Amino acid sequence: MFRTHTCGELRLSDVNQTTTLAGWVQTVRKFGSITFVDLRDRYGITQLLFAENLNEQLDANPLGREFVLQVTGTVNERSNKNSQIPTGDVEILVASFTILNKSITPPFTIQDDTDGGDDLRMKYRFLDLRRQAVKKNLELRYAVGRSARNYLHEKQFMDIETPFLIKSTPEGARDFVVPSRMNPGQFYALPQSPQTFKQLLMVSGYDRYYQIVKCFRDEDLRADRQPEFTQIDCEMCFVEQEDILQMFEGLIKRIFKDVKNIDYTESVARMTWEQAMWMYGNDKPDIRFDMQLCNLKFPAHSFPHQTDLSSLINGVDFKVFDEAETVIAIAAPGCSEFTRKQTDELTEWVKRPQIGMKGLVYIKYNTDGTLKSSIDKFYNEEKLKAIAQAVKAVPGDLILILAGAEERTRKATSELRLHLGQQLGLRKTDEFKLLWVLDFPLFEYAEEDNRWVARHHPFTAPKPSDIQTMIDNNPVIESAADYLKHPYANIKANAYDMVLNGNEIGGGSIRIYQKELQQKMFAALGMDEAEQQHKFGFLLGAFEYGAPPHGGIAFGFDRLCSILGGSESIRDFIAFPKNNSGRDVMIDAPATIDDKQFEELQIKLNLK
Repeated sequence: MFRTHTCGELRLSDVNQTTTLAGWVQTVRKFGSITFVDLRDRYGITQLLFAENLNEQLDANPLGREFVLQVTGTVNERSNKNSQIPTGDVEILVASFTILNKSITPPFTIQDDTDGGDDLRMKYRFLDLRRQAVKKNLELRYAVGRSARNYLHEKQFMDIETPFLIKSTPEGARDFVVPSRMNPGQFYALPQSPQTFKQLLMVSGYDRYYQIVKCFRDEDLRADRQPEFTQIDCEMCFVEQEDILQMFEGLIKRIFKDVKNIDYTESVARMTWEQAMWMYGNDKPDIRFDMQLCNLKFPAHSFPHQTDLSSLINGVDFKVFDEAETVIAIAAPGCSEFTRKQTDELTEWVKRPQIGMKGLVYIKYNTDGTLKSSIDKFYNEEKLKAIAQAVKAVPGDLILILAGAEERTRKATSELRLHLGQQLGLRKTDEFKLLWVLDFPLFEYAEEDNRWVARHHPFTAPKPSDIQTMIDNNPVIESAADYLKHPYANIKANAYDMVLNGNEIGGGSIRIYQKELQQKMFAALGMDEAEQQHKFGFLLGAFEYGAPPHGGIAFGFDRLCSILGGSESIRDFIAFPKNNSGRDVMIDAPATIDDKQFEELQIKLNLK
């Protein structure tokens, strides 16, 4: 056999045993007539001692980094113990060794504090995967998957595979398409999710389905996106929204316990979409810290159920606020002592193109109770104090105010809140806060097309109280100016997103399961009957054969792993990821294909 033990296995209790190890040479350290070697495998590192009697063999066959080595020897207690590794109390007194394979000098050091940059490590990903830090990420990913499977198995979910070669029905992101040689001129698509198949499984009576499945979207990439990604995909029959929420709170809490040894005993917080947008400026708020938005001025149509505080800032002829569609403030705790340099840096931060604001107003609520601001010329202390009270600021806080167009200002204030939270150490990677966001709008208005689009996807059911509104009304919008008055503008989706530390980790809905309502939804999205039949005739047909009420959820597996691992990038938790251009630089893909393949597919390129 190649080995009797792994490089992470031996302890003091194994002293005097004869053992055979195999692995990769991490380091070689020569001290006169003796040589120490750290041997590494997936399980750990063990120190090897090559005594004087092996000098000639080592001189004839010198060891180098990443050589594949097999050694046989005796387990000894180390005189200079290493408390940093589990095997640090022992070493192997080598009796014989065999170089199983040599290695050229690696392009970067195979250790946690490597000297290799991202591009180099991506090119040699097979070497990067040998590093302990990367190995820990993949071990965490495996642990998350194992925990999810165990929980779902215990809850009687059945793991059922669905096809990867399907029909293109683009809604949202672009499909990746695959030409069919046997059907010239026709194409498969790679699934953006198994959505319609899992609904068909519900029609088929498989009332609890799950799959840890690859999905594909041809979209621009960033740290938390890859062209191929993994979902924990789940669906259930005969359920209402509360059944789904309870079931999958249990799943995430189980993963916390199994993977991080965290007992998440508190109930998961819930808020509506409107509350999330109003209080935090986005629909996936980070609730590890407070610093809620105070909406001093906003268009009445955007949040009709909220109190208007514009009287606090009106009447002083301050055009920045008077001419703005929205004015939003936040109070940064304990920041009243920020210097002019620090407030100028925040001003420049909000002026960056990706934030897009023209400036920043600040009010310092000093610890002695006085107020000093960048708008003292317009607002006296009484007015400033009224604003501070509205923002729920206390002495010692710094109030920051942005003004401008509604959507941009709300997003910018949300980003500023997160930026300050990070700066003030309030977004701790070892703290986890879950949140359900509920009651999303069912539709969004696409101004360029003057029509409705689905906020989630076209299979999401309206809230039961809104179903009749959807059935009774024509979805056609007469003019862009009137869309807010249309009954469809107020229809709520029977949908839910799970948020963890400001990241959406899962989303789902109760599904439409009646043919007539599904047709109404498709019509609202601008599909005529012919298009409905072409794209989704199989699903509409299935709904005529006793489709049960059902709903489900899908979790972003890669994203969940990255949050649990304390990383901002899902790439760190994928064995062979793509770069930001969607390329696998290790195997150099995508790549051209040869002329023969084009002929077989009956395809001609028309590159411009």
